[in-house]
Amino acid sequence: MASAIVDVAGGGRQQILDGSNPAVARLRQLIGGGQESSDGWSRCWEEGVTPWDLGQPTPAVVELVHSGTLPAGDATTVLVPGCGSGYDVVALSGPGRFVVGLDICDTAIQKAKQLSAAAAAGADDGDGSSSFFAFVADDFFKWEPPEPFHLIFDYTFFCALHPSMRPAWAKRMADLLRPDGELITLMYLAEGQEAGPPFNTTVLDYKEVLNPLGLVITSIEDNEVAVEPRKGMEKIARWKRMAKSD
Repeated sequence: MASAIVDVAGGGRQQILDGSNPAVARLRQLIGGGQESSDGWSRCWEEGVTPWDLGQPTPAVVELVHSGTLPAGDATTVLVPGCGSGYDVVALSGPGRFVVGLDICDTAIQKAKQLSAAAAAGADDGDGSSSFFAFVADDFFKWEPPEPFHLIFDYTFFCALHPSMRPAWAKRMADLLRPDGELITLMYLAEGQEAGPPFNTTVLDYKEVLNPLGLVITSIEDNEVAVEPRKGMEKIARWKRMAKSD
């Protein structure tokens, strides 16, 4: 197996998200089973145990932005739950797209605000927000935004939750998405794990909780730009609600 940590140009780190990585083993100790609690995740951020954090925008997000296939307009809104350091929030944002980064951990949100203040380069409003994005520290399962979103992007969030929480995850996704909205899941398909996070995950696991709510895959493909330790383990799926028959 490849080494657990691979250096990345620019100072970031790409890490294998399985039990061979000491950082993942420590993560599992701190989280204690993947239940959605701010305490365990806060300890991870305080100790710097964040093996999922690439230290840069996810390459697939950059490709999506450049593809021209994402919704955009004067009032288009995007949600990134479990946003962590917020790199993907900033990458997805821009004229025509306002992005909300949500995380249960206030430490993560404070880091995201600090990092994004520099990335905003003049558009910053002084508190880590801008006219194109904002960060919120709250519980995904309880948070109530003023309006549902046009687009939701999920990466390393679904697989971080205990499998018993997946139906609730799907219900919240459906509730937070506009009727004509789109969900994009960058699936990290972990397998052979005796514990988590990340927990063993298949495409079928997503379908089993999203399909009953009317959300179906409109396209799915391998993530060809996955970082090296995750190549061959990721797929990008786009979901929309099925049209109701008359």
